[in-house]
Formats: sequence, C-alpha cells, structure tokens
Amino acid sequence: MSDAPLRVTATQAALDLISEIKLDHPEIIFHQSGGCCDGSSPMCYPSHGFHVGERDVKLGEIDGVPVYISASQFEAWKHTQLILDVVPGRGGMFSLDNGREKRFLTRSRTFSYKEMELLAS
Repeated sequence: MSDAPLRVTATQAALDLISEIKLDHPEIIFHQSGGCCDGSSPMCYPSHGFHVGERDVKLGEIDGVPVYISASQFEAWKHTQLILDVVPGRGGMFSLDNGREKRFLTRSRTFSYKEMELLAS
C-alpha cells in the first residue's frame, strides 16, 4: 500500500453537492477546465455526455466519481493537490452545478518534497 498523497480530494461541501447532483444524474464525471469559456474551474458532466480525451490524465476519484485534467494542465499543476470545494454562485455553462446557486471551485496546496518523492515512486 502506497503512502503517496491523493492528487485530488474534496471538502464536505463538495461531497454534499456531488450527492445532490447524483440524485438527478447518477453517473457523473469531473474535468478540470483549462480556462476557456468558464475559466479554470472543475466542470461536472453526465458520464455519457463527456468524452475523455486520449491525453487527459485521471487524477483520482471523489466519492466514486472520476476526476480528469488535460495533460497540459496536469503539467502545470502536478506539484499540487487539487481540492474540490463549493462556493456560492453559478456553475459553468455546461456543468451540472449550474443553476444550483452554488458551484464547484478548485483550491490547491503544494505537495511537500517527500510527497513528490512518494508520487514519483
């Protein structure tokens, strides 16, 4: 069993919103946006409504929901742990959090040198 840290985690508020969304859409997926129309935010889609690209990197899962990021974004963020959180506001145009008056937000923290070593092994 590895002691490597998780590349993606979530706050309780994010877990609660995921549970709420799953009531309407049981199979969902997250993709960390690269900053086009909706800025750089985690986008939540029905699993069948989003095509994972061949260069997308799976960061992990949150409550059984896979979380992906583009390879170029991963290169920029690979030294950090992404933390899915929720704040008041409107979700991305096509994200399933839109219209719920709260939206997902990605926070981050930098991995320690030891954590980076564990991730590399």
